[in-house]
Amino acid sequence: MPSLFDPIQLGALTAPNRVLMAPLTRGRATREHVPTPIMAEYYGQRADAGLIITEATGISQEGLGWPYAPGLWSTEQVEAWKPVTAAVHERGGRIVAQLWHMGRMVHSNVTGVQPVAPSATQAPGEAHTYDGKKPYETARPLRLDEIPRILNDYETAARHALAAGFDGVQIHAANGYLIDEFLRDNTNHRDDAYGGVPENRIRLMREVTERVISVVGAARTSVRLSPNGDTQGCIDSNPASVFVPAARLLGELGIAFLELREPGPNGTFGKTDQPKLSPEIRKVFKAPLVLNQDYSRAEAEAVVASGEADAISFGRAFLANPDLVTRLRDDLPLNQDNIKTWYSRGPEGYVDYPSAAE
Repeated sequence: MPSLFDPIQLGALTAPNRVLMAPLTRGRATREHVPTPIMAEYYGQRADAGLIITEATGISQEGLGWPYAPGLWSTEQVEAWKPVTAAVHERGGRIVAQLWHMGRMVHSNVTGVQPVAPSATQAPGEAHTYDGKKPYETARPLRLDEIPRILNDYETAARHALAAGFDGVQIHAANGYLIDEFLRDNTNHRDDAYGGVPENRIRLMREVTERVISVVGAARTSVRLSPNGDTQGCIDSNPASVFVPAARLLGELGIAFLELREPGPNGTFGKTDQPKLSPEIRKVFKAPLVLNQDYSRAEAEAVVASGEADAISFGRAFLANPDLVTRLRDDLPLNQDNIKTWYSRGPEGYVDYPSAAE
């Protein structure tokens, strides 16, 4: 059976190992959501990953409610991403852009407009804004005649990703953001073609994926789902009924790989008693399956060796360990990340973590 450090084909991309860098919001872009030079250093440092999935990147101003997060809707953003992709490629790495519409999770303090969602719902808790944390706002339901605009925004962002030098894209359909809100029945109360039965709730995900594939090709398209448990107040009463068919559909569309964020009962960020669906999804999705959430080195090796997954994406471990692949391969101690600098503006806690060789 394969090991965590064996190569793997992810659609059109050949990854030298199965240690993927999960998307990690860091907030180092400008207030206009333009990438900055320090981001090229950060991603370049982590080019030994089998594949880097960028931090979630906005497809539109409407959909990007995180302060200082990057976007991919303007020419200025495309040009600013080019040094980032070049830095990764110069180090022999591969990098795909994760495309993001936050749905009801945005705040008008950041976007200037009321959040949109499948239905008029309000997320629990508080949003990060330029003026500190504020309660989430009630979203307005997207009208049917607005769906084409959303699809156009995804297609444009995918086209911009190629122009910026990315090796492909990942569609963020997880974690309680717009596509996930359409998938799950506690946030989707629609009675039209995008609501009700699972087939209808899957529709937006399918249409977005088809539009992205039309630009970058199926072999350079991936999707991230979070099928089990609550995430930011978004949950489904019967997740198998929607996520297993969703995975089957993605397989039929021929995407390069599917990534699943799957919390368990003792997760560090998100806990649930809803069972993991990866065993059922594995039966219907035959392309590479990537799992994420709190994996230790030993657990990741065991899951890949058993065939339960083809690769593992690591999040927090990559924050503090630019040489994570080497540390895992050689079973070296890991640096500990500093939560206070996750979303800070400068180099501290971003590009100053030492490698094992230093």
